[in-house]
Amino acid sequence: MAKKGQTFQTYTEELKREVVRLKVEEGWSYRQIRDRFGIKSDAQIASWVKKVQNNESFEDQRGVWNRKNFSSVEEENAYLKAQVDYFKKAQSKSAWKGMVLKAERFQIIDGLRKTYPLAWLLKIAEVSRAGYYKWRKTQSTRSLRLEKNLWIKEHILAIHKLHPYYGYKRMTRALSREGIVVNHKRVRRLMRNLGVQSVIRKKRPFYGRRGSVVFHNVLHREFHAEMRFHKLVTDITYVRIGDTFAYLSAVLDLYNNEIVAWDVSTRNDLELVHNTLNQLRDKPFSKGALLHSDQGFQYTTKSYENQVKELGIRGSHSRRGNCHDNACIESFFSHLKTEKLNLICPKTAEQAYLAIQEYIEFYNTARFQEKFNGLSPIEYREKAAA
Repeated sequence: MAKKGQTFQTYTEELKREVVRLKVEEGWSYRQIRDRFGIKSDAQIASWVKKVQNNESFEDQRGVWNRKNFSSVEEENAYLKAQVDYFKKAQSKSAWKGMVLKAERFQIIDGLRKTYPLAWLLKIAEVSRAGYYKWRKTQSTRSLRLEKNLWIKEHILAIHKLHPYYGYKRMTRALSREGIVVNHKRVRRLMRNLGVQSVIRKKRPFYGRRGSVVFHNVLHREFHAEMRFHKLVTDITYVRIGDTFAYLSAVLDLYNNEIVAWDVSTRNDLELVHNTLNQLRDKPFSKGALLHSDQGFQYTTKSYENQVKELGIRGSHSRRGNCHDNACIESFFSHLKTEKLNLICPKTAEQAYLAIQEYIEFYNTARFQEKFNGLSPIEYREKAAA
């Protein structure tokens, strides 16, 4: 854009033709021509060459209306009126990077074509005739797709109301379970249009690398198990109840991520851990089974060590302060809080217990996981046993 008071250098037609001759016939470089005639831009020289090659005039056409396409002043005025009407309608349409979307331009053309020639409208909108007719031909298909999108959106909103923690991948799984087979990218787009997104869990760093003096890190982040009751992980987490806390102890089987034992107490003590482990008695542990935990004070006591030995399994400890060594049970606690407890905010211990019981039942029987190809832990176990 020109600045106030700025002046521009002009060149005569003879000089322009001489420049073109030297460039085309004599083979001069842009630099030689610039130095000889004081021309500042290579693009200016290239534009003169192009004009000569296209048999165009060097006359400056800026600000001059080209009348050669109109047979009369009335026709010219009608074209100008078509421009005004088009841009009035375009102002109310959605745009991207300052340009009206093509679909919106086709829609404007369709509304004005009874008033103005189609060729004018296509030229004003800067779209092709083939593109416009293709848009018209696929109108019925787009209408059906729009109806289906509205139908899918209704199901997405219904599922989101029940499970506000579903992202687009799990939403796609949930829709497929209802018989609605749809691409995950389409689900993501529709969720974005609805302003629906999952609850984002807070990421936490890890620090420690010191091992335990009671049990070595036997698990060593090998979270895959080939059989049931071969690799178990356990931990304790707090549950907020108004201004106080309760504590949940749980044991998870890495074979199918099923919660196989759990207990809730208002005290974070050794008795809570003992009560949880007592539920593992008479379980069909495989040879070499292990129980992995962090280095909380309950898990480093002699009493806990003896109870693990009584169960006939090996103990294993995470490195101190390193939650990633026990990531699976930490992940379960995070899902429990994000998908249940933080949504209902229990006020009493009874409410908290019932909420945990309800979620664990849902987690084991109905919460599908990508790891198991869309099956819940119990569904995966039953399918493997069949």
